Amino acid sequence: MSDFRVRAQQLLQKHEALITRANCAIEPGNGVYSRYQNPILTAEHTPIFWRYDLNEESNPRLMERLGVNAAFNSGALYWNGKYILAVRIEGDDRKSFFAIAESDNGVDGFRFWDYPITLPETDRPDTNVYDMRLTQHEDGYIYGLFCTERKDEDQPNDLSAAEAQCGIARTKDLVTWERLPDLITYSGQQRNVVLHPEFVDGKYAMYTRPQDGFISVGAGGGIGWGLSESMDGAEIKDEVIVDGKAYHTIKEVKNGQGPAPIKTSHGWLHMAHGVRNTAAGLRYVLYMFMTELERPWVVTHRPGGHFIAPKGNERVGDVSNVVFANGWIVNEKNEVFIYYASSDTRMHVATSSVDKLIDYCVNTPEDGFRSAASVQTRNTLIAANLNILDSLK
Repeated sequence: MSDFRVRAQQLLQKHEALITRANCAIEPGNGVYSRYQNPILTAEHTPIFWRYDLNEESNPRLMERLGVNAAFNSGALYWNGKYILAVRIEGDDRKSFFAIAESDNGVDGFRFWDYPITLPETDRPDTNVYDMRLTQHEDGYIYGLFCTERKDEDQPNDLSAAEAQCGIARTKDLVTWERLPDLITYSGQQRNVVLHPEFVDGKYAMYTRPQDGFISVGAGGGIGWGLSESMDGAEIKDEVIVDGKAYHTIKEVKNGQGPAPIKTSHGWLHMAHGVRNTAAGLRYVLYMFMTELERPWVVTHRPGGHFIAPKGNERVGDVSNVVFANGWIVNEKNEVFIYYASSDTRMHVATSSVDKLIDYCVNTPEDGFRSAASVQTRNTLIAANLNILDSLK
């Protein structure tokens, strides 16, 4: 057997072993959700035939020709009994694209479909696309809302100056996608726009993140809310802030909606990311809140602090100290699969249930915004626990 074939078989066998590796929950956990031992997707999970030229004549040394740097920030959908992720794949060339990976159980065995998503362009081509949120809307379409990045032409000499807007595509089979015009708003740039799964007053509702610049939200920011008459030529004329930034909290620099919210009998469950500054740079965490059923822009519960923060190896990667989520799934058993990325590098899963997340949102104390208030809240818990501690030993 030639060296080429030996090396090819080694690559394929190692890849198959990675794909089929079982993933186990880390117990006992915190009672709200369970983390898992292994990432569910990494750059190494992408197919060998995406990265290597497998023709011995044109690539006799079997070199990697099109490297993959990261697999992260996945939209998610429960579709035909499968756990579907629309993964952001970043090549070694820094360009991102979307690809579908599916699993039978939602925690391991994710396999990419043969081809990435072929996303049509508008008449103003995207330089980069990323962080797609999937929403199965009641109008019958699956929508993918994502960030489209282009050069900021108002600053031609600054090669790092970029413009972010919300791109929109829709599909019914996750294979063929129709590209619609970018969302029009009147608040500068947009990132992290998410489509609500139901009509509101007969209109399409979206969670937005208005900002002044590509990175900085400026004086504004927060999770916004607005309505559009259509998705084909979507336009939001008025935005209201659903959940704003707050000084000396996990969301003092910026915050944004994660995936589309989950509908429950108690209200809509929301997951979002919050960003604060540290001496080591920005720190991204996830947090939750609930809104009214009939008025999804009105917050009813705000559990204080972060829901998921970077832990252990999750803290290291291309952009360290970051967790980010733009996809979660509820299955027919009301189990919740939270798909989150760590440090712009890899994908993880945490599992919970609708009942647990409602309990968490309703019964977790809110942020008191002062150290004294935090101590008072904790002292109340301690006093109650000291009365029953001996009975647990």
